[in-house]
Amino acid sequence: MTEDRQAGTTKHAPVGWPPRNRRELLVKTLWIGVWLVFLSSPVDDLLHGDHTTGATVAGSLGLTAFVGVYLTLVFRNIGRPFSPVVVLTLGGILGVLALVLAVTLGSAWLGLFVYLSVAWGATLPLWAAYWAIPASAVVMYLIGLRSDEEEAQGLFLLVLLIGFAMTGVSQLVRTTVELRKARATVAQLAANEERLRLARDLHDLLGHSLSLITLKSELAGRMLPDHPDKAAQQVADIERVSRQALVDVREAVTGYRRPRLAAELAGSQVALTAAGVVGEAPAEPDLTGVPEEAESALAWALREAVTNVVRHSGADRCLVQLTHRQTLDGPVLELAVEDNGSGGSGKGPGNGLTGLTERLEKAGGTLEAGRVKHGFRLVARVPTAPRGT
Repeated sequence: MTEDRQAGTTKHAPVGWPPRNRRELLVKTLWIGVWLVFLSSPVDDLLHGDHTTGATVAGSLGLTAFVGVYLTLVFRNIGRPFSPVVVLTLGGILGVLALVLAVTLGSAWLGLFVYLSVAWGATLPLWAAYWAIPASAVVMYLIGLRSDEEEAQGLFLLVLLIGFAMTGVSQLVRTTVELRKARATVAQLAANEERLRLARDLHDLLGHSLSLITLKSELAGRMLPDHPDKAAQQVADIERVSRQALVDVREAVTGYRRPRLAAELAGSQVALTAAGVVGEAPAEPDLTGVPEEAESALAWALREAVTNVVRHSGADRCLVQLTHRQTLDGPVLELAVEDNGSGGSGKGPGNGLTGLTERLEKAGGTLEAGRVKHGFRLVARVPTAPRGT
């Protein structure tokens, strides 16, 4: 799987990352800005409150500054956090503005402490947020006692709950970012390991053969003037070694291109999720006693089945099961893929199922596919011991 940060791989910006285009910028702005609805009380107080012109102007400027600092702190801090010094500075400005506006303009401005609590929960480390949020609630309550104790009591619990809820959201975002980075690191390490394995295999396959070809070429060159028969023998050996090296390389390439059942199971889960299908699949397949050819055939069967579910079935649920069974013909590994869709066009097996049947038969397996009561079911079986043993 590729990293979700690549353009075009996701419909929305991943959680924890900054917006990548104007659309994502608008979505995240709306997600954060919708909470500004709680500023209706201060705005109504400015428009209809009994304040002097100077107090109204000062209140408007203070509210504008408060909203600007709040959006800067919370919006920018999602994905690209500020340094601790900047967070504390901007948070301190929010605290001072909330305190001054609530003390000078009345209880209608106590709601600013809700935003202060959200900012603390979103930007501070957990240990600091656990102190700052209750402190903000206490300060808000003490200010409210002077003008409207009932409203202060109601907001006290709200400030605590929203602040601590935001710490959970913030922790979730941090964890998601760390998981994405870890996944990218694991993918990079896996790619590096695969390159190293390829390099080792090529060295093991071709190193000896190429060295032997070089040595025999030198011998043939030395023998050619005086011993043409021996030189011809060396040339024949060179041809034999080079042909065997070519066979070895082809077999190695075939092995690299062979699908693996574990990888197909993981890929099927991703494909079903991307198509909006609720899928259930085993995480780690038990391939005890399953030959590589049989595993490859099952992997192809799973890929074909999931492709049909995603493209043609119209299903919204899909169940993938992998079971070891004992049959009259011996032990087998059974792959069952069942969905609740329409089963396709119903015009008989397509080219994909026909080719899949032939592939399974070559591995000694069988394929059954058809409609069931509530959808479509495909069952592929392969022997769990090599044929002829």
